Amino acid sequence: MARRIDHTLLKPEATKDDILRLVEDAVRYGFAAVCVQPWWVPLVADRLRGTGIRPCAVVGFPLGGTLPEAKAYEAYQAVRAGAEEIDVVVNLGALKSGDEDGVRRDLEAVIEAAKPQAAVKVILETALLTEEEKRRAAEWAVAAGADFVKTSTGFGPGGATVEDVRLLRSVVGDRAGVKASGGIRTLSAALALLEAGADRLGTSSGPAIVRELPAPEDAASDEKAVP
Repeated sequence: MARRIDHTLLKPEATKDDILRLVEDAVRYGFAAVCVQPWWVPLVADRLRGTGIRPCAVVGFPLGGTLPEAKAYEAYQAVRAGAEEIDVVVNLGALKSGDEDGVRRDLEAVIEAAKPQAAVKVILETALLTEEEKRRAAEWAVAAGADFVKTSTGFGPGGATVEDVRLLRSVVGDRAGVKASGGIRTLSAALALLEAGADRLGTSSGPAIVRELPAPEDAASDEKAVP
């Protein structure tokens, strides 16, 4: 479970001490990545060096309407600072306008700036999209070269849902990963999203989720109790 979690803190008021606690928790529980605002990437990358946990930066966050050149430069600088993953917000206005060329050009600029050093996840903000727009966004993201499609920023009107994760998995198949994020606070919610097809979970509640898991001796006792 822990290796499926991107331990996340994107609140604008987060302090250095908050970020250091985030990193300490990530190391303690063995999470997959630590996802922060670009400002904190040098600190996070330094503290995570040698742990196998990947520093992750958000780009064009949280609205997605930044110019492609600005997004690309932001991604480039984040990678130079040590980011190994980039979570970029799709241009929602272009997407909802049906502007495939604009959306793909925007994402391709970021992907070119980030790779091969960093994987790129495209945040779709599914709560603002129709079902057809979700399908279209996932297809365009994969066509642009994205490694993952991601449900939400956590700053929009809704977060990850089982239905959206299942839909995105059906669209991307095995061509890309699916990251569920936004509002994931319990083990039951995390398990439901993984069952629906998520590869990664973006959450600030990773420690609480992992602590809900049964201890190894409890799991062994449960197995023995099954006839």
